[in-house]
Amino acid sequence: MSFKATALRLSNVGKKMLKYPGQVQITVTKLDPPFKHFTNQVTVKGEKGELQLPLESFVKIDLQQDDGVKKQLSVSVEDPKQKKQRSMWGTARRLIENMVTGVSDGFVLPIKLVGVGYRALMENNQLSLRVGRSHPVLLDIPQNVTVLIPTPQRIILQGIDWQVLTQFAANIRKWRKPEPYNQKGIFVGDETIKKKEGKKR
Repeated sequence: MSFKATALRLSNVGKKMLKYPGQVQITVTKLDPPFKHFTNQVTVKGEKGELQLPLESFVKIDLQQDDGVKKQLSVSVEDPKQKKQRSMWGTARRLIENMVTGVSDGFVLPIKLVGVGYRALMENNQLSLRVGRSHPVLLDIPQNVTVLIPTPQRIILQGIDWQVLTQFAANIRKWRKPEPYNQKGIFVGDETIKKKEGKKR
């Protein structure tokens, strides 16, 4: 058996400079008291709101002034040779980038209900799903998430926190996951599913 030696790969995402609009404010502060291995916190403020993210002790944020219109920051870790730090390097940068997009532009996530009688509506500030079950499914709407229902088979989620938005969408989808035979179910975003043929007798 032979083994192939490979060179250490740095995080391609993490090492990229992140530019962001001048009206967005980003600050890094100490967590007091620290929570487990999280010692710092990054706060991102923009026109649509404010988001916070705790940072592990080995993640470093360097804020730089670019010009009056654009700012930029870089993310680094203490030891990129360590697998955990190398992985968190790119993850931290991606999360901060999503936070910048969220507080400046916001996110929109469409959901389709495909099936006979499937529909969604609002009931007492909860999202109610009729998706072929014996009773309606009632879901609490997370804070800072807006739910629009332009048609009974179409839901639009809006919010500034991409993680919260996608988690809520996953909670909706799990009540009737798309199935490949009749292509019915709850489809998130541009999700599609390849049709399968049933067994022929």
